[in-house]
Amino acid sequence: MTTTETPTSAPAVPGFGRRRFVTFLVAAPTLTVAARLGIDLIADTPALAAGRPTQTSGEATTATNLGTTYVLRVTSDNRIIFESPKADVGQGISTALAMLIAEDLDARLTDVHSELADAANLPGQSVGGSVSIRDAYDPVREMAAQARARLVTAAARRWGVAADTLTTHDTAVHAPDGRSETYGALAADAASITSPDVAATPKPISAHTVIGTPASQQEGRAIVTGAMPFALDVPVAGALPTVVARPPTIYGTVAAIDASVTKAMSGVVAVTTIPTGVAVTARTFHEALRGRDALRVTWGPGPVDDVSDSTVTERLAQAIPPFVNLPLLSNHVDGRFEFAFVNHAPMETNAAIADVRQNSAVVWSSTKVPNSTRRQVAKAIGLSENAVTVHVTRGGGSFGRRLSSEAQIEAAQVSRALGRPVKVMWTRDDDTRHGRMRPASMHRMRITYLAGEMVSFQNLSSAVQLDFGVSPVITGIDPGALGYPSIGSAFFAITQETPYALGVETKALNEVPLKFPTATWRSVYSGHNRAAEELMMDRLASKLRKDPLGLRISLAKDQPAKALLRRLRTESAWGTSLPAGWAQGVGYHEEYNGRAGCVVTIDASDPNAPRVMSALVAADMGVPVNPRGLEAQFMGSVMDGIGTILRAGNHIDSGRVRESSFADFTWPRQRHAPRDFRLVLMPTTGTSIAGAGEIAVPAATAAVASAYGRATGTQPWRFPLNF
Repeated sequence: MTTTETPTSAPAVPGFGRRRFVTFLVAAPTLTVAARLGIDLIADTPALAAGRPTQTSGEATTATNLGTTYVLRVTSDNRIIFESPKADVGQGISTALAMLIAEDLDARLTDVHSELADAANLPGQSVGGSVSIRDAYDPVREMAAQARARLVTAAARRWGVAADTLTTHDTAVHAPDGRSETYGALAADAASITSPDVAATPKPISAHTVIGTPASQQEGRAIVTGAMPFALDVPVAGALPTVVARPPTIYGTVAAIDASVTKAMSGVVAVTTIPTGVAVTARTFHEALRGRDALRVTWGPGPVDDVSDSTVTERLAQAIPPFVNLPLLSNHVDGRFEFAFVNHAPMETNAAIADVRQNSAVVWSSTKVPNSTRRQVAKAIGLSENAVTVHVTRGGGSFGRRLSSEAQIEAAQVSRALGRPVKVMWTRDDDTRHGRMRPASMHRMRITYLAGEMVSFQNLSSAVQLDFGVSPVITGIDPGALGYPSIGSAFFAITQETPYALGVETKALNEVPLKFPTATWRSVYSGHNRAAEELMMDRLASKLRKDPLGLRISLAKDQPAKALLRRLRTESAWGTSLPAGWAQGVGYHEEYNGRAGCVVTIDASDPNAPRVMSALVAADMGVPVNPRGLEAQFMGSVMDGIGTILRAGNHIDSGRVRESSFADFTWPRQRHAPRDFRLVLMPTTGTSIAGAGEIAVPAATAAVASAYGRATGTQPWRFPLNF
C-alpha cells in the first residue's frame, strides 16, 4: 500500500526526466502512459555524456537501448496491460517487468498482463547483453508511478477530497471513509488528467513489497500445459506447412533439382527454390517432410567444404602472436585452452509464419531483434521496411539464437513466391547442422610474477569470426572508430575485464575469417575467455602452493569482490574433506554491473563419466527484482557450464557439422543436473540493477572445469572434455 504525497521539489530518480513521459489521451475508458529510454539516460552514462566510445559492458549495452519505448494501459475491466519491447524467450522478462509495474502502481501482480510489442522504428527494441531489466528498472517504475498519480487524482476529484488523503493498494484507490474505486473504474477520468495533484515518484527500496519477493513466471502454467501460443500456433488462415531441404555442407548451394516425385505426392502443394535450399509446401508438416525426403537435389559446394576440426585448430593457433619477453628473474605460469563450436540448441527450433502480398508483408515469429528481422525480411523480398510488419511471439529458448532471422526470411521468400501465407519449421537436424553456433576459440595465457608479486598477465586469444549481423541494433559498435579491426575484437576489448590484480594486463582477440554460421551465445566471449582466465588462477595457485579460492580473495581488485568470494567460501563449506575422485571447483566473474561466484562439487571417480553433484552460486545483483527468476537463470547457467565443459560441442568434418540432434549433440539432461542447487544473494546496496542473463555462465563454466581438474589431478584444457 502507498500513501500519497503532494509534489515536492525533491530531485528526480536518477536517469529520469519528466519530459521522457507522455500521457496519451485515447478513446475512453483507457488510461495510457508511455516511457521512453532516452535523453536523460545519456547524462547518466559517462561515456555517452562525454561523447566518447563506451568503455564497459554496462555502458555499451545501455547505449544500445536508447529509444526503447514502454507502454502501459489501464482498462475499464481493471486490467493493467503492459506492452513490452523486450521479447520473452523464457528468461522471465515479462514477469519481472510486471513486478516493477505492480510495485509502483500498487496493483495486484495478477492484474498486470504483458504483451509483446510489434517491431517499431526504435533502435533499442532488442534483447541482449543482459540489459532488459537493468535498463527498464527506472523508466518502467516511473511510468507506473505516473499512472498511479493520475488515478489518485481522478478519484480525489470524483469524491471532492484532497488527493493526499487517499491510499492505493490491490489495483484500487481507497478513501479514509471506506470508499474505494478500482483503477478500471477511474481509467476514463484519469486519461484526461495531464497534471496530477500528487507526486509521481517511485517508491524507495525500503517500501518495496513486490520487488525482491520471489515470484513464479506468470506464464509458467500455460507454457507447461501447452496453452501458451508460440510462432507455429498462431492461427493465420490458410498458412501452409513448409520445410526446407538443405545442403549436406554449410552454406552449400543448389546446383540442380528433380522434384517430379515430390510434386506427384499426396498433399504436396509446391516446391520452391530459395537461396538456402529447396522448400516443400504441403497440407501438413508430415506431408511436407515426406516430400522433402523425395527430392533429388544436386548440391554445389559451400565456402568451408575443405575445413575440418584440425583446420580450425591450425588457423586459430596461427592467429595468436607470441608472448612478450619475460622480465629478468621472473617466474611464470602458462596455459592454452581450446573451446569447440557450440550450437544454441533452444527447445523451440527456428520457426516463422509469413503472409506476403504485392505491397506488404506480415511475419509472426519469436525474435529478439524485431527491427533487424523487419529490415532483413524487407531486403530479401524487395519491399520497404515500412511495408513489413513483424508480430513478436513468445519464444521457446534462445541463448542468442533468436538474434538471427533465417526462418523469417525463408517464410517470406516462399510466401512471396506462392502468393499465400506459409509456416516454415526447421527440424532439429536443420537447427543442429545449419543453425548458428558459438565460434570455436583458442586462448594462450601467461601470468608472470616476481618475489611473490604479480608482474603481468597476457591473454592472447583467437576465435572464428563472430557474425554480429545485428550489431547496429545490439551494440552500435563502429570498430574502426574504436581502433579495432572487427566488431568482435572491439566487443572483446570492451567486455573482457579481469577481476584480479595481476600486474600489467595485455588482452587481444584476433578473429579468423572462416565462413561458419556463428552468433553470440549466452555470455558471448566471457563464457570461454573468462572461464579460461579462472583456470589460470587455479594453475597459479598450484604453482604458488596456495588455496585457489584464497588466492582469488587476496588478488581481487576491490572489496565487494573480496566480500562475495569470502561469502562463497563460507556458504560452500570450501575445503570440506571429500571421497577420492571428488572435488570442489570455483569460478568468479564480473560483468553488466553484477558479480557472481560459483562452487560446484563433482564426482569424477570415473573420469569418463563425471557428475556434478552440487552447485552453489553467490551473486551481487544490486537490487534483485525477482529472486526466483534469478535462481532459474543461475540454475541454467550451471547447466551451461556442465554442457560446454563436460558434454556438448560441434565437430566439423569437411564443411559438415557432424552432430544432428540431441542424440549426438549430448546437451545435459535433467539427470545430469546437480542434486543440490543453492543461490545466495548478497545484501542489497545502492539502487543499481545488474544484468542476470549471463553473469553466472563464466563462473559456473570455470567451476565445473576447475572441479574436474582437482578431482582427477589433471589440468583440463580442451573442451568439451568428451570430444
